[in-house]
Amino acid sequence: MSFCFNFDLQPESADVFQTRPKNVKEDVDSEHTVEKKAAEIVKEAKEHPLPSDPQLLLADVVRETLTIGALPPLHFLNETVFEKTVSEREDEEKILTRTAEQRSDLISGVYEGGLKVWECTYDLLEVIERDGETFGGKTVLDLGCGAGLLGILSLKRGATRVDFQDYNSTVIEQLTMPNVILNCHDDDDEDSEDESGAKEKGSPSKTEPQNKRRALDPSQHPLLSKCHFFSGDWVTFLPLVLEKDPAPKYNIIFTSETIYNTDYYPALHMTLQKLLASDGVVYLATKSHYFGVGGGLHLFKVFVEEKRVFSVDHLWDSEEGLQRHVVVLRFKK
Repeated sequence: MSFCFNFDLQPESADVFQTRPKNVKEDVDSEHTVEKKAAEIVKEAKEHPLPSDPQLLLADVVRETLTIGALPPLHFLNETVFEKTVSEREDEEKILTRTAEQRSDLISGVYEGGLKVWECTYDLLEVIERDGETFGGKTVLDLGCGAGLLGILSLKRGATRVDFQDYNSTVIEQLTMPNVILNCHDDDDEDSEDESGAKEKGSPSKTEPQNKRRALDPSQHPLLSKCHFFSGDWVTFLPLVLEKDPAPKYNIIFTSETIYNTDYYPALHMTLQKLLASDGVVYLATKSHYFGVGGGLHLFKVFVEEKRVFSVDHLWDSEEGLQRHVVVLRFKK
């Protein structure tokens, strides 16, 4: 399916989106604020509990499986089938029908691209496999998670807590949660860490219907009980998380294809600064430039350097085609 970017549409539902007056400041603590421009669209953050019977989210789904090297297999909803069953899915935000009708991968302030697994996510997975990153005993945030593959990997490799955040609640409820549950079923059936890579990147296994299985209790399942799910703008997500007692500090923050819009840099930088543990690492996967949008790695690095909070180091750079990168951010010593 061919898609385009669309940045001129306004949200239809007044109860989902809000606007802020000119120069309103969002206080996230006594020292830092994020200033919002006139009439900028803000989506209030909220936490999404898993349903009492998560199995219901897997009714009639068709899954694909991705295996990269020695990484455990990652299961996710088949994108083609997902698109064809849009009309059957709950969608208070109306993003499923709008993206299909307008053939758009992104509608600024309405839908931020979470229904698609973007190619830089695969790049980051390959870097993790190459470098042998482990997650045992670590807390992880998958920021702008979409399908949630990065968070799911850390969950299957021993993370003690994994939080998933996406701009859209529909993405969290209709895509991220089902994908997490699919992988929890896989963990029940076999020891994923013993799997070897039978498929290459971009060659997922044959799609297959998800068989009916026993119900999962979210509070008792060893993996589901480690997961938390959030939606909303980063400006409102940050104070929501900081209200937790205790407020989490993440050893690892994943964020893939999230720096396409320079307007989002202040909120993203603040979120990373306030939620990353002092010795933590941010893995950022991105393209050099996002045509038609304006953001990219160079502009983000300039922004980060001006803030003088993080160092930026390259882990991987593509050698052909549209330049893509995987970098790490750490607090400056």
